[in-house]
Amino acid sequence: MVGGIDLGSRFVKVALLDEAGGVRNLRHIDTAVFYRSFGRRIDARLEIDAAALGLAGVARLGCTGYGRKGVATAGGRAIPEIRAHVLGALHGTALSDFTLLDIGGQDSKVALVREGRILDFETNDRCAASTGRYLEHMAAVLGLDLDELAGYRRDPAELSSTCAIFAETEVVGALAAGVPVPALAAGVNMAIFRRLKPMLARLSSPVVVFTGGLARGEALPRIMAAELGVEVRVPENPSFAGAIGCCLAVRENGKGLDQ
Repeated sequence: MVGGIDLGSRFVKVALLDEAGGVRNLRHIDTAVFYRSFGRRIDARLEIDAAALGLAGVARLGCTGYGRKGVATAGGRAIPEIRAHVLGALHGTALSDFTLLDIGGQDSKVALVREGRILDFETNDRCAASTGRYLEHMAAVLGLDLDELAGYRRDPAELSSTCAIFAETEVVGALAAGVPVPALAAGVNMAIFRRLKPMLARLSSPVVVFTGGLARGEALPRIMAAELGVEVRVPENPSFAGAIGCCLAVRENGKGLDQ
């Protein structure tokens, strides 16, 4: 049995992989709660209580995400984010040729994969307007939960702001002008796609594998399929691709991947 932890900016994801390749013990924990409940400071690093997470006795443990370099785990190994998410996508889809899109809380990642190997990748961690944080904020402005927002795609309102901060002002102004909430929600989803489109175009494939929490929504996969003319595949557990990829990386030492 091997374990994986994806230390995201908003949520921490935990997974176990058994000897047959079956995924177990999927846990999704608020990041602040995770550090308060499962960590303790030792010297200059934070040590994670693996037993409390249900990871006691695992043969090997991999960690990825924003917090991977600052967290110590008994026998743990830091796995690069792109590598972990691609491995998780390979496991979740059984595909070997695709473009990976992962939208995290504070960044977005696109990787070109051919024959199971990473040929190229890009990340965007400078602009919040193509991340989960942006959609969470827009959902709050519109009075929706994130799952509701992620379902709207028809008749999108035109939103021109390219900055997450100014986008709130634009949306509030549109509400004041009487633009319906469904149209604005669809406009928000279209806006985030447009910010991701250049990366997807540069690293294009006939199939896009979409991972991360936002992949569970209906709107973004359908918008990508229609606008790019591609097939969009969402693994069974898209939020856990990084954690599952960590399991695979420590089990197989990343064979077949260049990173």
